[in-house]
Amino acid sequence: MEYPVVWSEFEDSEGSFLFYNPDEWTGNFRISAYRGNAGYGRESVQQELKENSSAVLVRVGALECAYSKEMFEEDGEYYTSHIWIAGVDDIAFECSFTVSKGEPMAEAEQVIASLKVRKLGVKYPAELIPVRLSEICQINEAYEWVEKTVKDLLKKDFQGVEEDVESMQQVVDRGVIGPKKKDQWLALGIMLCVIMANEMDGLEWRTLIDGNREAPVLLNTITDQWIDPMKLVWSKVKSGEKVNLAEAYCNG
Repeated sequence: MEYPVVWSEFEDSEGSFLFYNPDEWTGNFRISAYRGNAGYGRESVQQELKENSSAVLVRVGALECAYSKEMFEEDGEYYTSHIWIAGVDDIAFECSFTVSKGEPMAEAEQVIASLKVRKLGVKYPAELIPVRLSEICQINEAYEWVEKTVKDLLKKDFQGVEEDVESMQQVVDRGVIGPKKKDQWLALGIMLCVIMANEMDGLEWRTLIDGNREAPVLLNTITDQWIDPMKLVWSKVKSGEKVNLAEAYCNG
């Protein structure tokens, strides 16, 4: 799906994804997707129309949706939740957009109109999308692991700055990371990118979608080139090359 660049993803319930503009709130957009048998998408729309007396059939872009809305009050403020059930082939989507009463829902309709389902077994071109919550969590976990490892092994603080590359290299040279510990090697690559983002202008995190791989990468917004943390360290380990983090940092 395509959504406004000013929207960010936030933690919601399992299986549901929440997006909104953190700087100027215009509404909460939530989306969940469910896979069923062939025709499940269309059947879900028809079932919603049958079971929800307030639902009506509407077209959003190329999608037929069962649309309804709910009004509610919270802390003295009144809100409207717009709800769409849509389907494509064997996928059903449940989308909602909660706004202040009387505010438009056009942003959500544009997102819903952009929904596309990727076919299983089809190879799609790699693409970068705004960094998602799952990749942000991966970056944070990498930071925590490297910080703890440096502190426990070297008795040094770790602040995610250029001087810490040397400490990370000392961890490598101690030989405490086995050659098959992909997650730990990847964490070092991610930390090199974290340090780059902290030290250099124009670098922003994105999520790379490439087949079944979904991973955080660092985009240079000036040149449109991107840096893959996996290639900085783990790819070298797999090929039996010596890991030189300072060199990877400079050439990243």
